[in-house]
Amino acid sequence: MSSRRSLKPKGGKVRVPVAAGPRSKTAPRATASKVSPAAQGLRTPGAWLEAAVRWYEEREVALGQIATNAHDEALYLILRTLEIPLEAPPSVLDRKLSAAQQAKLDVVFRRRIGDRVPAAYLTHEAWLGSHRFYVDERVIIPRSYFLELIPDALARRLPRRGATAARMIDVCTGSGCLAILLAHGFPGVTVDACDVSSDALQVAKRNVREHGLGQRIKLFQSDVLAGVPAAKYDVILSNPPYEPSALVDTQAPEFAAEPRLAHDGGEDGLAIVRKLLAQSRDRLWPHGFVVTEVGGLRAAIDREFAALRPQWLPTNDGTDCVVLFDAKYLMR
Repeated sequence: MSSRRSLKPKGGKVRVPVAAGPRSKTAPRATASKVSPAAQGLRTPGAWLEAAVRWYEEREVALGQIATNAHDEALYLILRTLEIPLEAPPSVLDRKLSAAQQAKLDVVFRRRIGDRVPAAYLTHEAWLGSHRFYVDERVIIPRSYFLELIPDALARRLPRRGATAARMIDVCTGSGCLAILLAHGFPGVTVDACDVSSDALQVAKRNVREHGLGQRIKLFQSDVLAGVPAAKYDVILSNPPYEPSALVDTQAPEFAAEPRLAHDGGEDGLAIVRKLLAQSRDRLWPHGFVVTEVGGLRAAIDREFAALRPQWLPTNDGTDCVVLFDAKYLMR
């Protein structure tokens, strides 16, 4: 997935990446190989950063889960490994490292570049805007264009710009990140969230608790909406599995490390989207809508669901891969 804002190590404070963008990409597979050892004399964070960028490029390491360029991701890993604040000034890159610190960095970059372990699984965190989420191998690493659309773009579609919205649901919630963004973006709204994976729901439960939203977000194990108790929603939101199975088979190791269940949308990528739209017909208020991210499936959506009058929401990079379906067309 693409579209990440850059870190700024020069001329300002160092900043954590802000995740947005599509969910996956393919890249050449690489065999595990050793990263240059700490004994090469990498005695400052800046020296490690320069070397790491070179290693990323030499090994053709896949990016897009934390940042879209090697510099930003490597800097993030260095700061987290050394327990340096992400808002630290650039001067931290000139600090002298102890042997123990060099050894820690050596282990981290061997795992990231040699073993191709996603950076977020090494740090057990991912960010959407200013919001931090716990992640591990049970969930896909949070990244979504919904970061750009919650709350304003959704509120504009609701009566009184969302002021009266009462209930929303995040389908295929994974880590719970989008349900949490909805709860933060719409303070008066009750948010439900569901996922077919019990493992993912354990991670979501932790994130809901850490964000202090246990009274406002309810979690359900459900195959799309089938297992969610009967309720009407103002907004049904989803970032479902939408990659065609054949594409998932060729994913780079970093993306293959994520649960396949979170990527695989069936033969043409639309299996979950079809199910979502069918199950949403009697779950929406008349003013409500379904909004879902669909990656590169725009042409297929426009062709198959033309009668539902799909509306494409603009995103900053022009991908425009988030589609909205009004209840009035779904209910026909």
